[in-house]
Amino acid sequence: MDISIDKDVCIGAGQCALTAPGVFTQDDDGFSELLPGREDGDGDPMVREAARACPVGAVTVTET
Repeated sequence: MDISIDKDVCIGAGQCALTAPGVFTQDDDGFSELLPGREDGDGDPMVREAARACPVGAVTVTET
């Protein structure tokens, strides 16, 4: 799977990091980012839920 975060849309709500903390984190400014080495989700079943939880739709998940 391919996970992307639109940094122009992200408001730093942190729902992705709360939902899938093994894949997402927040940077020093509070905006979402992927953990190093987790760019493909590493099979985490909560990645799609994390994308749905984003209140502004900044996280997208596509199958590769």
